[in-house]
Amino acid sequence: MTTELVVKCSMFLEYDSVEEAQKIAASLEADNEGFIETRQMGSVVKASTHAESLKSLLHTINDYMACLSTAEELLKK
Repeated sequence: MTTELVVKCSMFLEYDSVEEAQKIAASLEADNEGFIETRQMGSVVKASTHAESLKSLLHTINDYMACLSTAEELLKK
């Protein structure tokens, strides 16, 4: 009997306004490529993902956070 491992992560990112959250969610949607599901709920952006290993999950989250950092920097300008 084999057991399939699934590692899951959900992140809740809160912004100062609904408009900021909308802009962040929209800018991240293009980078998701089926790896991360992003939903905007009011002033919160929820990002959920899963993987078959912790290493793979961390790689996906790292990529997402890099894109998030860029989106937030652009939002400031």
